[in-house]
Amino acid sequence: MEVKSRHHLRSDAVTDLEDTLAERFGIALDAEHYERVVLLDAPFEVVLIDGDPAAFRIDGEFAPTVRGANEFPPTERIVEVDAGAISFVSDGANVMRPGIVDADDAIDAGNVVTIAEETHGKTLAIGRAAVDGAEMVGESGMVVESIHHVGDDLYDFTP
Repeated sequence: MEVKSRHHLRSDAVTDLEDTLAERFGIALDAEHYERVVLLDAPFEVVLIDGDPAAFRIDGEFAPTVRGANEFPPTERIVEVDAGAISFVSDGANVMRPGIVDADDAIDAGNVVTIAEETHGKTLAIGRAAVDGAEMVGESGMVVESIHHVGDDLYDFTP
């Protein structure tokens, strides 16, 4: 991923980022420096929080990156998968109902969500819910479209 520009976030953008992550994901940021990185070849912008790519903006919406969600653990919009789904989700596969063990009932279809493994709670991916959280556990069907996962270009991005 090639960097087009890099700028410090204005105070109103920092407030928007902090408020959005707190309201949607229950993430409380504790940082001093925020930078916006615009990339030439990506559908999103990266936000460096104290120098680390901890958040991104996709379709105008802020969300944590996988690294950011593991550094600042979310308490909301979490979809938990079982051990059998870990390798698939980590490779960028969409999340299927049989692999889900729990999902936040407050998730609405279209929300950006974090996908975590059930044993240690580590985030494996960020995705977009295809159905409401209450409908995620079940026998068949795709319920979360993968946006960003462990090992992809965003995960490996270094400023």
